[in-house]
Amino acid sequence: MKIRTTLLCLFLTVYGAFAQKALLQSGPMLGYNEMREVMIWAQTTTPAAVKVGYWIDTIPSQLMFTNTVQTEAKTAFTAKLLANQVEPGQRYNYRLYINDQAVELDYPTTFQAQALWQYRTDPPPFTVAMGSCMYVNEPEYDRPGQGYGGNYEIFESIHQKRPDAMLWLGDNVYLREADWYTRTGIMHRYTDQRSIKELQPLLASTHHYAIWDDHDFGPNDSDRSFHLKDLTLEAFNLFWANPTYGVPGVEGITTFFKYNDMDFFLLDDRYNRSPNNRKTGEPTLLGKPQLEWLIDALVASRAPFKFVAIGGQVLNTAEVYETYAHHHGAEREYLLKRIEEEDLKGVIFITGDRHHTELSQYTNAAGNVVYDFTVSPLTSGAARNVTEVNAHRVEGTLVTQRNFGLLEVSGPRKARRLKLSIYDVSGKELWTRSVE
Repeated sequence: MKIRTTLLCLFLTVYGAFAQKALLQSGPMLGYNEMREVMIWAQTTTPAAVKVGYWIDTIPSQLMFTNTVQTEAKTAFTAKLLANQVEPGQRYNYRLYINDQAVELDYPTTFQAQALWQYRTDPPPFTVAMGSCMYVNEPEYDRPGQGYGGNYEIFESIHQKRPDAMLWLGDNVYLREADWYTRTGIMHRYTDQRSIKELQPLLASTHHYAIWDDHDFGPNDSDRSFHLKDLTLEAFNLFWANPTYGVPGVEGITTFFKYNDMDFFLLDDRYNRSPNNRKTGEPTLLGKPQLEWLIDALVASRAPFKFVAIGGQVLNTAEVYETYAHHHGAEREYLLKRIEEEDLKGVIFITGDRHHTELSQYTNAAGNVVYDFTVSPLTSGAARNVTEVNAHRVEGTLVTQRNFGLLEVSGPRKARRLKLSIYDVSGKELWTRSVE
């Protein structure tokens, strides 16, 4: 009888763990991390009660819990779980619970609160992965022919680099014809792309931040006229865990975060963008409130490097496709002139969109070097034939295959060093450049 009872208990334990894992659609995903709180995201397949237990990795007996979220269909069964009992610089293990049952995963689930280094030590070194243009094939909804997406193992290669954070540079989801005009289609696409198995370990142990571009905002080359932009804004808010969505006076996804001593400005190049081919009115890509907020924020920043993430290329001089120079050149010149006249140092644009990678740089009249680090694509088709003339391209940095980037910051507080690197889908380094 005792043996039967033991076997029954074992069966129920194993079955319970399997059943709870079956309720997990995707995640857990680490969102923003600060000194006193960390956000964790997850999605279930059906309505469920979700929470996270976490503990300092050296003190497993001191278990703490996030809030519990009851997932529901109207929010695409997503949950944002706030770990607000963390201490600066501490590393934590965590476990996802669904309906009060632990979900067993076969990869590490850890996070770290940012360090309180100010007035104490040099700021810590850190690494941020980045990329744009993630297409996941779903043949019944894709265009006929060979699938546009592939090499999903790139996310395993990024995970192997163990970055502290990852910055998604837009076109992180490819809405397509069946998705554009209904909330059902939009939520389906976000759910489908987030759920691929190759992505899950990376989601679970790296802190993720995101902007969007046209394909996760709406149809190709879409702008402020897209009548469902509030639905795609809702989807973006549900599926990402940024610190904020919009800044005072600016609608959309604009936000800001600080990682150690570096400032990251995440811009929205779609919500307020004028149509590319409009002949009257003042052309704008960012909209005046967002543009002036950015300039103010850059002036106020004391960071050695100021990273400005935006969907499309800023420094590329070729007036092609949706480069800033093509349809909104006057606003581009205004922004670059303000960077020059305000004597802003260490400005680095981080961009995507183009289905090729390159580093652009130029020195303005104030003697300051401005960079544009374009990283694209992750899994969508690569632009094999890049014939445009970008006068600011750094020789040897053009890449026309699927790839991802790493931004590595190191060194003492007053002499921080920055390394920019590009890797292929297997994690092999294609090029690296240093910035000081």
